Amino acid sequence: MTSAAPSSWAEARRIAAAIATPLDVVRVEFSDAVGSILAERLFALTDLPPADTAAMDGWAVSGPGPWSVVGEVTAGRVAPPLADGTAIRISTGAIVPSGTSAVLRREHGLIDQLKSGERLLVGDVRTGTPSAHPGYIDSGVDIRPTGEECNAGDILLDPGRTVTPAVIGLAAAAGYDALAVIRPPGITPLIVGDELIDHGLPNSGLIRDSLGPLLPSWLRHLGGWPLEPQRIPDTLDDLRTAIKFATGDVIITTGSTAKGPRDHLHTALTELQAQFHVDGVAVRPGHPMVLATLPDGRYVVGLPGNPFAAISALFTLVAPLIAMLRGDESAFRVRHEAMISVDVPGRKHATTLLPVTRDVGELVTRAVPVPYSGAAMLRGVAVAEALAVIPPGGAPRGQSVELLLLPT
Repeated sequence: MTSAAPSSWAEARRIAAAIATPLDVVRVEFSDAVGSILAERLFALTDLPPADTAAMDGWAVSGPGPWSVVGEVTAGRVAPPLADGTAIRISTGAIVPSGTSAVLRREHGLIDQLKSGERLLVGDVRTGTPSAHPGYIDSGVDIRPTGEECNAGDILLDPGRTVTPAVIGLAAAAGYDALAVIRPPGITPLIVGDELIDHGLPNSGLIRDSLGPLLPSWLRHLGGWPLEPQRIPDTLDDLRTAIKFATGDVIITTGSTAKGPRDHLHTALTELQAQFHVDGVAVRPGHPMVLATLPDGRYVVGLPGNPFAAISALFTLVAPLIAMLRGDESAFRVRHEAMISVDVPGRKHATTLLPVTRDVGELVTRAVPVPYSGAAMLRGVAVAEALAVIPPGGAPRGQSVELLLLPT
């Protein structure tokens, strides 16, 4: 077995990021694109707006007034040209007729009902008082000119940006029906353990499986595409077979990462001719975590079986691995920090990940540790906002520490 044991938590994260490269580019519908990374430059396929449009409800007017009202146009309709001295009712977003000088807002227009028809004046709707210049409006007012936002061929977005709902809206407005994105990695969780049950109360030595329900949503938060978790019995043959035939780009196992008599992950990976990149990390909780690649290029991440220790491994190995596979080069640019509120002794040679809440003040943000932060516990993580990264040797009160924000 080829084994490489990083000396630090930071090095393990660097290794996880370094061994991964972005997956293939796929073209997907908008509903499947949100959260993915844009793979191609987004050009405007049309002018926005594609024609001069009304920015407000009111009247499109031509020349000086007062104006004779000659009709109405709504969004999605095209009106004939306006003659000088005429006006047409118009809705926001509707194309202004050729010959339009400006749009008079509804709240600035007064209608006189004459025998010959309606006459439009500029005035105060609330008082019914005409303006001192009832036939004057500045040219171009409340018209969105063609190409105000962009012209066809303009660069709207560069690749590498996360696709958000706003990006989807922009792409649709610019004429797209689908987007080219870097394919999110498919991830298969293998939940290992004969002692686990899926429902009911713990009894007779059996315990509830917490990682099976926890992992899919956490993997989605990290940008992965979780597949259905599989329950695997505590045998070498079952684990080896499950890893061998698991689908997806990444296989995540829970438990079996240590050296006990029923911990089979190392043996299974060795028999499958996997290459070990990380075999144990100097971090608490979560020291016995594993990162390897199979001969066909699939990645295997072994999480410790204890719930909080598994979360530690998610931040340490899975987060950087997924970020690089999905092409998210910005994942490590943003660093969150806070001042630790108490003395934290830490461990001499290991990083500690400590659940904390944030006390945001006018000048500084403090990281306040929460109780129930043992490796087998989830109670502390459930109320925490972040994990504080406590360096080897600990951190005195007031020291700035990195924060790993928890999913919300």
